[in-house]
Amino acid sequence: MQKKTGRKPAITLSQTDHDRLLGLAEAMEERDPVFAETMIAELERARVVEDAALPKTVARMGSTVTYTTEDGTSHTVTLVFPAEADITQGKVSVTTPVGTALIGLSAGQSIDWTARDGRTHRLTVTEIRDPANGAE
Repeated sequence: MQKKTGRKPAITLSQTDHDRLLGLAEAMEERDPVFAETMIAELERARVVEDAALPKTVARMGSTVTYTTEDGTSHTVTLVFPAEADITQGKVSVTTPVGTALIGLSAGQSIDWTARDGRTHRLTVTEIRDPANGAE
């Protein structure tokens, strides 16, 4: 388990996700500057790999991610683009603070993220199911 150092964990993104997310962040700069700034910062620090080289254990668009919060509560969500978001089906937009925090993480990694109310939370990824086959 990673210690709280203020440093963010290493993340890896596929070239396709990186390009689509950069386009989304740039398109939303005027409407949602906080999201745009946060997403661009994440994209800048990401290691970008060819789509086929992205390990199945890394959260990508369409992945179903199970994570625990600092109070031990477990959540399972699927990372989607805004048009596909539906919280009743567990589909969380990458434009939400938790969605932005999850993209590019691997099982076992933890990250601190700031909710829209300004409070900082910590989550730890426990499982990632690849969108291509529904399993790890």
